[in-house]
This record gives sequence, C-alpha cells and structure tokens, in this order.
Amino acid sequence: MDFQHVLAVVPVTDIVRANAWYSALIGRPADNNPMPVLVEWQVTEHGWVQVTVDENRAGNGMLNFAVDDLENSITELGKRGIEAGEIVDANKGVQLSSLEDPDGNIVTLIGGFRVSY
Repeated sequence: MDFQHVLAVVPVTDIVRANAWYSALIGRPADNNPMPVLVEWQVTEHGWVQVTVDENRAGNGMLNFAVDDLENSITELGKRGIEAGEIVDANKGVQLSSLEDPDGNIVTLIGGFRVSY
C-alpha cells in the first residue's frame, strides 16, 4: 500500500460558520467544497484539512499545525480575529499554543516541531 495523501477531518455542527472560521485560521478560502456538508483546504503538498458536518462528533476533534514561527503565527491570527492561547513549553524546545473553533474542537499550533527528537 502506498498512501498518497493525509486528510485530517474536523467535525462541526454548522458548515457555514466553520467555513468562515477555518478560512480565517488558514488565511484563505477553502480549496474545495465537494458537497454541501464538506469544505477542504490543502495545507501542505500532500496534507489536507477537511471540515465536515457531524453533529455527534463536533467539539471532540483535535487538529495540530506545525508552524515555522509560533509567535508570528499567533500575532497573525489575532489580526484575523482568532485569539490563540498562551505559549507553553512542551519538551525539547517544542512550544504549543491552543485555541478552539466555534464548536470547541481543539486546534494546537506547534513551534519547534521536528521529525526526529
């Protein structure tokens, strides 16, 4: 088996509200809207974020984004109307800042991420 893409799926209750919020988070409109209950962004060459209506799972999702400059990313999000949490030192130089989407799904920004520790 040869995996071609990774798709992270975030469950929400209101696709219109979530589309606006994730567009602000990612900094651009969705790349695709393949069905009325699904929008998606290609965030890396082979990585996608899909936001879909799933009222039973909404608010229980977790999504992590490794960013190149955590402080700058938090500042940029603030300009877009999204307030991130405090920066927390995790381990081995990794720092985290978490925020919640309108349904309560947790989005964590990771600074200092690397493939090998």
